[in-house]
Amino acid sequence: MAASGRTGALVLAGSSGRVDEARVEVLTAAGVVAESMRWFGGPGQHAGPWEIPLEGFLERVADLKRRCDRVVVVGTSFGAEAALLTGAHSDDVDAVVAFAPSDLVWAGVTGGGRVTSHWTLDGTPLPFVPFDETWVAAEEPPAFRDLYARSRERFADLVPDATIPVERINDLLLVAGGDDRVWPALDHARAISARRTTAGLVTTIVTDAEAGHRTVLPGEPVVSGGVRMQRGGTEIADRRLGEACWPQVLATMGNPHH
Repeated sequence: MAASGRTGALVLAGSSGRVDEARVEVLTAAGVVAESMRWFGGPGQHAGPWEIPLEGFLERVADLKRRCDRVVVVGTSFGAEAALLTGAHSDDVDAVVAFAPSDLVWAGVTGGGRVTSHWTLDGTPLPFVPFDETWVAAEEPPAFRDLYARSRERFADLVPDATIPVERINDLLLVAGGDDRVWPALDHARAISARRTTAGLVTTIVTDAEAGHRTVLPGEPVVSGGVRMQRGGTEIADRRLGEACWPQVLATMGNPHH
């Protein structure tokens, strides 16, 4: 039986695939029934983000829906890609909050070097945009923003099929830093919003020109570690974006009780 008036949130981390305990704690403190899941790198899972079954997310959402009146999927980076796809493929999802989002499905590379989709559905890899293998990082550590922009341009013919059907999502909040150096998240957010506008849907975008890939919500620690790369932003700007988007996050959650 659903908990009357309660909102459940499935929280998905990015390229670490880890359980995002810090964000779960912040949402739980705000009155949300929040949970996270490891989506790769765990027992019985792929070692990296490639051919991940969307069914794993859809099942967790269905379970939350049995327990809560409202279900929101919250994702960051690759986890935002998963969150948007989950919202697009499940009637149980009432809203999605996507931090550093992507409007496309991107390539994942297996341990053996095979290029394939990040995700599968019904056992079939979803259409994706591969990477431009001629790209070389101009800096060390690398900033991958230009790789994604160039890959999108080079494989423009694959973009339509790889585009996430965001018009199927009811309520959508996008949070993107203008100085994201991992991928052009703000451009992705604007593409998502444009697609939804064409479908007659409203999308909320919260941004900060100086923030990077990692938004820090009020009460969250700054995440360190992960793959060595430029992420952009500063702690001050990333926290400022977190403060700016927090009221919208709570609104998307249905303003749960503190």
